[in-house]
Amino acid sequence: MDVQISLLLRKLSKYSALILLLIVAITGYYFSLDYLSFETLREHRETLLSFRDSNYGAAILTFVLAYMLFVAFSVPGGLILSITGGFLFATFPGVFYNMIGATLGATTIFLAARWGFGARLAASLENSEGLVKKIKDGVDENQWAMLFLIRLIPGVPFFLANLVPSFLDVPVRRFVISTFFGIFPGALVFTSIGAGMGEIFARGETPDLSVFWEPQIILPILGLCALSALPIILKSVRSKKGL
Repeated sequence: MDVQISLLLRKLSKYSALILLLIVAITGYYFSLDYLSFETLREHRETLLSFRDSNYGAAILTFVLAYMLFVAFSVPGGLILSITGGFLFATFPGVFYNMIGATLGATTIFLAARWGFGARLAASLENSEGLVKKIKDGVDENQWAMLFLIRLIPGVPFFLANLVPSFLDVPVRRFVISTFFGIFPGALVFTSIGAGMGEIFARGETPDLSVFWEPQIILPILGLCALSALPIILKSVRSKKGL
């Protein structure tokens, strides 16, 4: 009996990081539904701006830490936080604060998942299907290109782009670099929206997030996706032709 308990505790300790992430994510999701919204930002904008003006360094650290924790625990609200970063710190340097917070949070998930599951889940991905399988095969084929691609494609969930590479042979340094620079286009768009929030609130309006899908915004991002996918396509063509 004692041996069984010991084995159970050992297994639980192995997955403790992921269990903690799951518990906090569920809790954070429940409480963030009512508090993380454009309406909340509108109501407290004067308090936030006053704190920023009086404690600029502390405001930066607090914001980056909050963004990191939201991403690390997969709590919904990354979009609102990106816009808040622009609202508080303008497009520049606000976009960099957004990128730093998101990258730190993504790296936390990456390391926790790698430590918790490791090679066991990596092997199971070989038999997976759908989007996860495509990402896995792409990373195996060309890590740099695929890591940038899954960050640039709007349809790939952010948490999935954090988890799948952790189960594969992706170095931490490569994951961090591709995450930071890969999220830049999207982060720039939403940070820019946030930078104009003051005028939007003054008119009593809500930001129009559909601007992300405007041709002048989405086409350059899709162009970057194509550039990222090009090495994968070329390698596939060459292998088929025996070049």
